[in-house]
This record gives sequence, C-alpha cells and structure tokens, in this order.
Amino acid sequence: MSELLRSKYTGRPEAAETPHRGNRLRPSRSHTGHPMTQTTMTSSTSATTTSGLRSLHLIRVAFSLIWVALVVTTSASLVSTDRPTVIAAVLLVVYPLWDVIATVLERRMAGTGSTDRVGTTNMALGLATAAGMITAVFFTIGTALLVFGIWALLSGAIQLVVAIRRRRTVGAQWPMVISGGQSVLAGAAFAAMSASATSSLSAVAGYSAFGAFWFLVSVIALSIRSRREKALTTVV
Repeated sequence: MSELLRSKYTGRPEAAETPHRGNRLRPSRSHTGHPMTQTTMTSSTSATTTSGLRSLHLIRVAFSLIWVALVVTTSASLVSTDRPTVIAAVLLVVYPLWDVIATVLERRMAGTGSTDRVGTTNMALGLATAAGMITAVFFTIGTALLVFGIWALLSGAIQLVVAIRRRRTVGAQWPMVISGGQSVLAGAAFAAMSASATSSLSAVAGYSAFGAFWFLVSVIALSIRSRREKALTTVV
C-alpha cells in the first residue's frame, strides 16, 4: 500500500525489478579492448611451445655435432672386436643420458609432468640403456653396438609417436617423423651389424649426424609455421 501511495503522489512508477546479472558470463577482454577467445589463448600456448621446441632442437643439434666430432677424432677406427677405450666408453654412455636430459627439459617446457607417459617411457628407456652401456663397454664394440641399436630402434618408435601426436597441436612435425623412422631402421641395422667383425663406431657417428640434420630441419620448419601463424593472427 505504501508503494502505491508513493507512486501516486510522486508521479513516478515503481521501478521494475531487474533480473540479477552478476552471474552472467562476460567475455574476457585484452588490453586493446577486444574479446579474448579460446583460440587466442590456444595460439599463445602453441607459440610458446613452438619457441621452446626450436631452442631445444638447436641445443640437440649442437650436442650431436660435438659428439660426432669427438667420436670421429678419437674412436672412429674402433671395430666390433675391439674393446672400447675410456673415451669411447664415456661417449657411448653419455649419449642416451643426454636424451634423458633433453626429455626432462621438453617436459618442463610443455608443462606435462607426470601425465606424459610417453616421455616417462623414453626417460626410463634412456636410463636403462645407459646402465646397459656401462656394462657393454667392458666387453667389445660389437656389444656396445647391439645395446645402442636396440635403444635407437625403441627411441625412434617413441619419437614417431610423439611427432604424430604433435601434428595437430604444434604442427611442422614431418622432419621428426622422418627422423623417428630413420632411427628405427638404423637401430635395427646396428643390432644386425653388431656381430660383424668390420663394424665400427663411425656408423654410430653417422647416425648422430643425420639426427642433427633432421633437428635442424625441424627448427626451420617450426620457424616457417610460426611466421605463418603470426601473419594470420595479424590479418584477423
């Protein structure tokens, strides 16, 4: 009644009750005032991952080239029947350990942690290979080639899986697909040739050199894709 009288004498109708808008979702806006979509945030995450992969691949290239140079200058003449020298033994053990370190860096960059089962498998494989190589170097180069071949085959298969998974999220993974396939074939070849008396560590150096080449190609491919994505973002 009081509201009716107040409305009658003031000449102003009672304000209609408006629905509560506090729970209505509003699009987030950037500093420019434009709405931030899920696509924008996904593109930003993809750009960060791409940049990190390029940096990590360049580090892999540098490591592989240094490793190849050391093998060629110190141990290339060693054949299957020879016992590894101290330098050769260290180089053979360090190689799979470096792959474990690179996988750890890659997981931190991607923020996957313990959810990355493929990465965890690859790390376990690298550690097991390093342990096996520590034993193998007390025998012959042929034994070391067998261990290295099994590791190259399995790690190449893992690399193939990772590259195929990243085709949608990162893209430009064809060099890693080729590199993974090459590693599988090379690993099988190393395992087969480990029994030959003429097999030498120079073959392993060639394997690492080709790996460095494909990582470098991957850096170029990722850079081209990143530039195209930036160009599309600018147009939009």
